[in-house]
Amino acid sequence: MNKITNNETPETADKLKPQKGFTLIELSIVLVIIGLIVGGILVGQDLIRAAEIRATVGQIEKYNSAINTFRSKYNGIPGDLTSDGALAFGLTTRAGTIGEGDGNGLIQGNNGGVTSQVFTQEAGMLWNDLSTANIMDGNYTQNAGNKDAAAVPAIAATTVAQVFPPARLGRGNYVTSGSTGSINYWFIAGIGAVTVSTGVYTLTANLTPIEAYNMDIKLDDGLPETGVVQARGATTSTTTPLVDATKWSTATPGSAVAGDCVTTGAHGSDPIDTYNRGTTTGGTAPGCMIRFRFN
Repeated sequence: MNKITNNETPETADKLKPQKGFTLIELSIVLVIIGLIVGGILVGQDLIRAAEIRATVGQIEKYNSAINTFRSKYNGIPGDLTSDGALAFGLTTRAGTIGEGDGNGLIQGNNGGVTSQVFTQEAGMLWNDLSTANIMDGNYTQNAGNKDAAAVPAIAATTVAQVFPPARLGRGNYVTSGSTGSINYWFIAGIGAVTVSTGVYTLTANLTPIEAYNMDIKLDDGLPETGVVQARGATTSTTTPLVDATKWSTATPGSAVAGDCVTTGAHGSDPIDTYNRGTTTGGTAPGCMIRFRFN
């Protein structure tokens, strides 16, 4: 206990006591540590996202190999295998008509050959065939071979993973398939509303432009409209899920906003359409779907 001298008052004695607190050096060290922790978290998130993108690209490459293995073994494309071929090899029976195993080399629907957004027909039977033939991991044998309501399984939004494999990227993205312009594609997108009675579903743009670009550049040219990897925007069509995007920016890249998958290059010195990768213009917001050519 401090003694109070003749010249001191209790108030001045308190002021003379050692004051406790942090020095500037100690505060600086704390701030540095906080910065390192925050930076580590952000870097860790980037590394996790990069790993998910690599895993998704590897997933597509794996499915390409599965298609080639099936073609060599069964002399046809899974889902499109003819009714006679399916019967001979003990695979799920199918009608053998257009969109239901007609053997024309394309993954189609029974709506005049248009790839329908349903869990059945050739797009659904592709996974059924690969699973039944034990050429891929997972069990995707819940789909029927036609579009008749009585044959469509009771698939809801919560049980889509019984029919289509989830994309390794996560966030509700799945891998589907279909064709347009006589070309078969894998298609990565979210699956939204499902009509259980008919098996019809809607697609949602769950990929960010940055994610779409990173997958594109790993397998192709990094451009959204050219090559074997192409971007698509959101669509709710139940008949043409592989059409051109509906959510493209219509102005210069600098005016792109969240939800725009691609910025148009029809202006100024940028003649090529590019992915909307600006972090301040929506590049980190979902707005893309993406397709990969496989034949």
